This record gives sequence, structure tokens and C-alpha cells, in this order.
Amino acid sequence: MTARSTITRAALVMLMGLAAAGTAEAKGVVGASLLTQQHPFYIALAQAMKDEAAKDGVELQVSIANQDLNKQIADVEDFITKKVDVIVISPVDSSGVRGAIKAAERAGIKVISVDVPARHAEVAAYVGTDNYAGGEKAGELMAARLNNKGQVAIIDYPTVQSVVDRVNGFRHALAAHPDIKIVADQAGITRAEALAAAQNILQANPDVAGIFGFGDDAALAAAKAVHDANRVGRVQVIGFDGMQEARNAVDHDPAFVGVIRQFPDRMGAQAVDSAAALINNKSIEPKQLIVPGVYTKQDTAR
Repeated sequence: MTARSTITRAALVMLMGLAAAGTAEAKGVVGASLLTQQHPFYIALAQAMKDEAAKDGVELQVSIANQDLNKQIADVEDFITKKVDVIVISPVDSSGVRGAIKAAERAGIKVISVDVPARHAEVAAYVGTDNYAGGEKAGELMAARLNNKGQVAIIDYPTVQSVVDRVNGFRHALAAHPDIKIVADQAGITRAEALAAAQNILQANPDVAGIFGFGDDAALAAAKAVHDANRVGRVQVIGFDGMQEARNAVDHDPAFVGVIRQFPDRMGAQAVDSAAALINNKSIEPKQLIVPGVYTKQDTAR
């Protein structure tokens, strides 16, 4: 082997190494702005995103908005400055993030919304629970538990579109049962706020027989309010999310009769897979809905 051929082969090996390094860099960066990390649902979602990013070979940068719209907007602006390839966002306010999403679009960065859809803004995809169908399941379960009659209340989070969808689904299901009346709909975003809302509802509506909590915290707070008011057995609580604490409550608390169960691990993995597909110039489905389950006391032994 001549010196010339040795140099040629060495150059070829170097070029191959540079090409491999370029391929690794082309995997891209995903910036994720998540609504909170104070809820088990979002802890599970974030962990699934991190695990899937490692599998897909993409770099994942996570910022937590802590339910603060201004913080979320600033986080998205930071991702734009860093020129990430894709932004995944769970909006704090479905309408309030419109400007931030449009700014990303102008910068040529595609956006995927996860769990919470964005209103009046174009995104590459929405990955989340079929919240309307889940709300319908909650309504059907409530009707069955109340034998198709009675007064019902809702603890709400009206600025988040996913909650609007599940409440609309709940209302639609109950519309088929004319002897069930929705007598109250109050916001209760945090567990403390939901507890106050539930207490107000129970005090103002002595005949209320069911409470639908938009999420685990709201339902757990409602169940506590039912106990505090000595109305266990007279008021049925149904929740939405179905993380471990809520499932345990369904198993053991007679006031908490069922919960619509979301799957944040599937949601987080699917969002990152979709981001990786966009980075590799592949097409993705614009609406990726995950059907929720129903968890009741009969599931305890499973």
C-alpha cells in the first residue's frame, strides 16, 4: 500500500466521521413549554417526553410555565431565540398563547400542542386526550350513578380548551337525561380553589347529588368537601385525569365513585415522535387523539 493510498483512505475515514457527526446534529432540538410540574399528570408526561427523546435521538429542552401565561410566552420567545427545530407546548391559556405560536411560525419553527389545544392559532399537530369523548363518558357514568335523575354541579377551568371540551362533552351526555339538572358551574383551578368552590356549591345547593371535577385535584377537593359536609352517600363525585392518587381514592373513598383516565405517558411519547418526524421532514396527522378510559370501584381488583 503506497503512501498516497494511505492518505486517501485516512481522508475517507475522516469524511465519513464528519458525515456521521452531521447526521447526529440533524436529529434536531425540541423545546417543550409545559403548563406545570405540580401535578402528577404533567410529571408523567414530561418523563415520557424525556424517555422518548432519548429513543428518537433528539435533544429535548423543557421549560415549566407554572400556570403563568407571561412565563410561558417568555419561554417560547427563548426557544425562538435559540432556534430550536420544533416547539411542543401545553398552553396555560388556550387563547393567550396565540401570539407566541404565531411568533414561532414567523421564525419558521413548527409547533405541536400537547394535552391542551390552542385556540385561533395554526399548529402542526395537536396531541391529546379526546376530551369531549371523555366528558361524555363522565356524563354517562354520572347518569348511571344517579339513576338518571338529580342535581349536578361542575368544578371548572374555563380558560383551558381541553377542559372546555370535557365539560361540553359532560353537558352533552347529560342532555339525554332530562331529569338531571346542572345547577352550578364554578371555577376551581387549584386544589384549594376547588375545595372552596365545592364547599360553596354544597352550601348553596342542599339537594345536589353529583359533582364533576374537571381534573384529579378538583375531584379530590370535592370529595373532601362532601366528607366535611357529612354528605357521603348522598353526593357522587366523578373526576378526570386518573392519576394514581385519584385511582386510590376511587378504590377507598365512598364519595369518589369514578374517574376518567388519561394516559400522559402515551401523550408525551407521541408528541416527541411527531416532533422528530417534523425534524426529518415527514408528514404527521394534525389531530392525534388518545381515547381515555373509565376507572371505577369495580376496577380495584384489576
